[in-house]
Amino acid sequence: MPDQTSRFLFPLLASGQAQKEVTHNEALTMIDALISTIVQSVAPANLPVAPMPGQCWIVGLGPTGAWTGQANAIACWTAGGWRFMPAQAGLSAWSVADGMLVRFDGIDWIKGLENASSYQVNGLSVVGARQSAIAGPSGGANIDSESRVAIGAILTALRAHGLITT
Repeated sequence: MPDQTSRFLFPLLASGQAQKEVTHNEALTMIDALISTIVQSVAPANLPVAPMPGQCWIVGLGPTGAWTGQANAIACWTAGGWRFMPAQAGLSAWSVADGMLVRFDGIDWIKGLENASSYQVNGLSVVGARQSAIAGPSGGANIDSESRVAIGAILTALRAHGLITT
């Protein structure tokens, strides 16, 4: 039987293990750090000087000191010292310093970039797939007519994106 979970390497209890509360409490500490993850910052230049229990950071590349060997992990300060949780592709966290979500893509932590097929507000699509280009007016004798066609095409595209009502 393994002694850790597969994804986040939480410690597992062993049959007949003495002091099971130690292993159980360690797992709870790690779970606490990952539920609705909030980090103080991403890849700080220096280790925090006076971290408070419960504060977490995303370790940058080439870490030193207590963070050596923990690149891209989530480092959380606890009453028992540093705890590290490995980053998994798709994991996201709120970065207090950046004021935005960061997401691990399996290689790097990406700040502020969200991929979606559409955005909705109150069930209405406000941004959808990009519409094809709209040709601007050109040539012709009646510029007003061409302008009306171009403006109509712009309005149609804005409606299709859900940016204006019909």
